[in-house]
Amino acid sequence: MSKPLLLIWVSLLLPLLTSSQKDEFFYSGFDSPGTNISLNGIADIEPKGFLRLTNETSRLIGHAFYPSLVRLKDPVSGSAFSFSTSFAFAIVPEYPKLGGHGFAFTISPSKDLLGAQPSQYLGLFNASDNGNFTNHVFAVEFDTVQDFEFFDINDNHVGINIDGMRSNYSVAAAYFDGSGTNVSLNLKSGDPIMAWIDYDGSKKLVSVSLSKDSSKPNSPILKYAVDLSPILDDSMYVGFSAATGLLASSHYVYGWSFKVNGQARPLDLSALPLLPKPKKTNIALIASVSGVAVLLVVIAVFASVYLAYKIKTRDVIETWELTYGPHRFSYKELKRATRGFSEKEVLGFGGFGKVYRGTLHSPNKTEVAVKRVSHGSKQGLREFVAEIASIGRLRHRNLVQLQGWCRRRGDLLLVYDYMPNGSLDNYLFADDAKATKLDWARRLKIIRDVAAALLYLHEEWENVVIHRDVKASNVLLDAEMNGRLGDFGLAKLYERGENPITTTRVVGTLGYLAPELTRSGRATTGSDVFAYGALVLEVVCGRRPIEPKAEAEEMVLVDWVWERWREGRGLEVVDARLKGEFVQEEAEIALKVGLMASHPVAAERPSMRDVVRYLGGDAGGMPEMSSPPLDPEERSMTGGFEDFIHSFPSSSFDKMSSPISLLAPRD
Repeated sequence: MSKPLLLIWVSLLLPLLTSSQKDEFFYSGFDSPGTNISLNGIADIEPKGFLRLTNETSRLIGHAFYPSLVRLKDPVSGSAFSFSTSFAFAIVPEYPKLGGHGFAFTISPSKDLLGAQPSQYLGLFNASDNGNFTNHVFAVEFDTVQDFEFFDINDNHVGINIDGMRSNYSVAAAYFDGSGTNVSLNLKSGDPIMAWIDYDGSKKLVSVSLSKDSSKPNSPILKYAVDLSPILDDSMYVGFSAATGLLASSHYVYGWSFKVNGQARPLDLSALPLLPKPKKTNIALIASVSGVAVLLVVIAVFASVYLAYKIKTRDVIETWELTYGPHRFSYKELKRATRGFSEKEVLGFGGFGKVYRGTLHSPNKTEVAVKRVSHGSKQGLREFVAEIASIGRLRHRNLVQLQGWCRRRGDLLLVYDYMPNGSLDNYLFADDAKATKLDWARRLKIIRDVAAALLYLHEEWENVVIHRDVKASNVLLDAEMNGRLGDFGLAKLYERGENPITTTRVVGTLGYLAPELTRSGRATTGSDVFAYGALVLEVVCGRRPIEPKAEAEEMVLVDWVWERWREGRGLEVVDARLKGEFVQEEAEIALKVGLMASHPVAAERPSMRDVVRYLGGDAGGMPEMSSPPLDPEERSMTGGFEDFIHSFPSSSFDKMSSPISLLAPRD
């Protein structure tokens, strides 16, 4: 046979040979001799034979992958093969009803997923690559936390994720029983759950089924039409990824079956290793003790041990802490992280106490900022609880993340993400050398970041959160110079539709306080918008909202900007240190947003949703502005800035240094 003819035959036979390839593996437990699986992070195989992806350690990742590449596409046609997988799993939260983040069945180009982050990213992606089509990652998530950042439907769902954490399609966790009834399923119950994931390469359809036993339901709970051919590479790794966040859950896999171009071999729950059960309380033990005499002895011993522990222990858990979540860090751990609360680790201080830089001695050596509120603090316990209640459950990429808390006697401690680039005001009002790092593109990005954070607080979270202290020193910059809003010590939460209450004490910072606060004493989303408007003008102009040393006509920034705008010289107010290197159209939109948000009449201010839309490039609906909303002579009638400033002594306002603005290094 001639060589050309041989090549023709090979080209004809290769698709047939490839399509008949059936990559397959089966794990009935993971303790049998020769078990071969690739683990990284905190994933481990327990002595009883089940795979534990995570444990009760916060903010860590666990990966488990089949060690060899699996061929998933026809190399000639480029079409994705059909595949089928089934596995038994359980999610056991550290604290009942307070589940940590979930896990995902994953098909990935890599077993390591380098750069992936824990918490809401499930060890799959990070803030930079999330959503990138170049990831080539297919995942089915079993999620037990509702992340509004990714538009999760609830805190107990199954979702199809392609190249990012925002699910392409998701449903509440459930299964169809024999009669076809939809039965809800609690993913974090701690009970074993069977899952089946199938991809039909001819129909281009992904289906997911769940069950409480080994029988696969007749109907899947989730179907999603998608062609995986452009998403999958020819050969990839298949496995699982899990992560913990502020709260932790243990994620277990008991058995796993996988097959390409065929049905995965069925698993039998009764043949799998002994399943762990959720933690039980002492009540069952006490009830099982027979006899009144024995019961009294047990109670006496327990009481003695408990009292001895309470006397010796250095950490305290209060009733209010249990309301907002578990006690996360021990005092000993935080003391070690801050080198004994060394003065050399102090990032800053104010009326509330001090903030220390610390390094948690976890495998990742995570840097944190520890805010220590003393018992004599002017903020005190009320503000401490407010911060836990406000941000303990908030999750957004533009908010400073609370990692946990601790209480020891008179000391209250909050642990936050460490912001290496400090606060925004340190750049706006630093020397020229440092200010040059804050170019126009970064400034615009930062005000967009803060707008996104406020939109989340006002409209996208389950409650309405009014920050009440939006200002430059409370905007922190992370390692990539992204803006993050912090300091929730003055924040208020309201149910949607509930009217904000009137307070007797006006709190905030001069220059950012809305005029109506002097009359009503009621903080609203509109007063947050006003403070945001002041911040925008501050960032664009490189000047504080109130400059006591400036000329009289330039002392109040918003008035000065309005005057220049009315004269047609609006761009003259842009920070001179930018040396004219900015986009005029973007600067004009930012100035308009700042002026509209700073309107003295609350009803005339835009919502944060409108602000986000304007700054995002959709400025077509912005109203035209040719003159200030009120002449200076009329402003006193509405409680304008001048009237507002002179109506209150300086001691009436909270001028202390921002607690969260001190979560960054000093100059």
